[in-house]
Amino acid sequence: MQTLPVAAIHLRQAVLSSTPGMLTVFVIAHDWTLRAGVRAELREQGIDALGMDSVDQAGQAIATGQIPAALVMEAIPEITGQPAAQRLVERVPTILIASRTETAPLPVAAVLYRPVRIGEIVGRVKELVRPGYAV
Repeated sequence: MQTLPVAAIHLRQAVLSSTPGMLTVFVIAHDWTLRAGVRAELREQGIDALGMDSVDQAGQAIATGQIPAALVMEAIPEITGQPAAQRLVERVPTILIASRTETAPLPVAAVLYRPVRIGEIVGRVKELVRPGYAV
């Protein structure tokens, strides 16, 4: 996948909108049902969540001023295999969603193995973003 300069990419406001004053979580997953479910439940809990299908989209959102309090990332090579993913998880507390047959490819705050309930993911995110939590 070719990366275009941020200025050349039109970011969709529906996906990358954020509510001022709310914590923001990036949900990076190719699996749209995972992305949509986690995002909807986080928003229901008062935590803004932006859905993305690549680390490049996360970088674009950061370039526009969206700073995540935490990440939920699907453990697939197309996402976790990117050097940008490594740099991102070094800076932002991350929950990795992986299959039971694989080990975590990145050092993260938590690994949840499939099948996983949306409620489990949201509970872990809430733990990560609560005041006083240290990774």
